Amino acid sequence: MLDSHILLVEPEPMLRRTVIMTARSLGMSQVHEAASNDAALRLLRSRTFHGAVVAVDCIGRGADRQYDLGLIDRLRADDMPGKAMPIAIMAEQATAELLNALRERNISRVILKPFRARVLLETIEQFGAAPRKS
Repeated sequence: MLDSHILLVEPEPMLRRTVIMTARSLGMSQVHEAASNDAALRLLRSRTFHGAVVAVDCIGRGADRQYDLGLIDRLRADDMPGKAMPIAIMAEQATAELLNALRERNISRVILKPFRARVLLETIEQFGAAPRKS
């Protein structure tokens, strides 16, 4: 399954490295890491991915708090290669507002933090096994 490529966007370096090393040791998809949205966009311009797992953070305070879905919107844009690829989101909580916003963006899965590494690895494995679309 190493011919499939999955993008992991997560600001925490230890989590990224652990996931990549574990996926590699299990012979799963090749996981490419990005610490930021800008780094993820650079990677997306350089290769085709078969899925993405993206950490979304809450920005703002109080009533103005909302999840930053800018990268997801960019991934789903018409001019983006692989715009139909499966995407999973990692978030600290799943509010009704967030779930509605994700549904509108055709998000495959929500992984709540903290999570077991196995949940993330299962998602990567499923994305790597998904039928390829050119």
